[in-house]
Amino acid sequence: MLYHLLAPLAKQHILFNLFNYITFRGAGATVTALVLAFVLGPGIIGLLRDRHIGQVIRAEGPASHAGKRGTPTMGGLIIILATVVPTLLWARLDTRYAVVAVVAMLWMGTIGFLDDYLKIVRGKSQGLVARWKLIGQISFGLALGLFLLGSPLASNLPPTSTQLPVFKYQLIVFWPVTYVLFVTLVVTGSSNAVNLTDGLDGLATGLTAIAAGAFAIFAYVFGRFDWTKYVGVYFLPGAGELTVFCGALAGAALGFLWFNAHPAQVFMGDTGALGIGGAFGTVAILLKAEFLLLIVGGVFAAETVSVMLQTSVYRWHKTRRGKEYADAHRVFRMAPLHHHFEKLGWAEPQVVLRFYILGVLCAAIALATLKVR
Repeated sequence: MLYHLLAPLAKQHILFNLFNYITFRGAGATVTALVLAFVLGPGIIGLLRDRHIGQVIRAEGPASHAGKRGTPTMGGLIIILATVVPTLLWARLDTRYAVVAVVAMLWMGTIGFLDDYLKIVRGKSQGLVARWKLIGQISFGLALGLFLLGSPLASNLPPTSTQLPVFKYQLIVFWPVTYVLFVTLVVTGSSNAVNLTDGLDGLATGLTAIAAGAFAIFAYVFGRFDWTKYVGVYFLPGAGELTVFCGALAGAALGFLWFNAHPAQVFMGDTGALGIGGAFGTVAILLKAEFLLLIVGGVFAAETVSVMLQTSVYRWHKTRRGKEYADAHRVFRMAPLHHHFEKLGWAEPQVVLRFYILGVLCAAIALATLKVR
């Protein structure tokens, strides 16, 4: 919005020329999101507390988490508002990249909101039944895949393609049906990965800020012809506007972390986790960097794999040797992975900080792939 209002005034005063620069608008979105989260946070937390919208703690969870019962949740509303508003304020709205990312966050955030509402406000412990939640995620993935087939954002590349990291100008081109299924898998997997990681104070929030910062850099590089030529990736006209969205998401996450750091005053809930995960998956798809998402979000991926491995091995042992044997031969003491380290005796802040370090490492490796090409 600011670009459309103020950039044309550059002819009258050179100061307004700043709005033509994505770096300036990306930084503006980041700061705006951070301040907005600070401003909105206390009011939303107070509203959630007054309405007794508190966290439900699983009986089988770590005993140290019992004290978290009743902590306000659905705080993901802070992150979503502090991401969407600055994006609409600072991004160019005549390109579809940022708009599609905003729609993804709102769609997936709405699914998470419904789940939180049924689970907490209506007292249904299972929230939105897993089957219906999955249907909502899949339907967005299918809609996004079909949209990108019918209205490709990058006209210079096959609409069903994605880039491989490390290799210069290397594309994988899918069949149309396969591509739609691939997009659906990426979006659904990403949203669930963030949701599974959101189990400790500040864990998913800090990792979100790290990953969003990395994708802001990728968006900027992929959206500049000179940089793409230098590092050997395909130029995506207009993709630089995702720098604004990712910057806003990073700022919103850092602002929310102020309230979500240990001991947390508020949790993001499925409202925030599904919205963030859906946004990450969509940004990766729009940048044709789905495989980079696996690297940048390495901690999110590890958390997801730990749950899948734990569940699969447990069911296999239970089917063949019974429940007692399965209970005694779990892969992890508890899944997701962060709970395993808690069971090993690590303090919650220790787990969170060490996972942050791993998140920075994953982001650095992903960024290094640009030069390795």
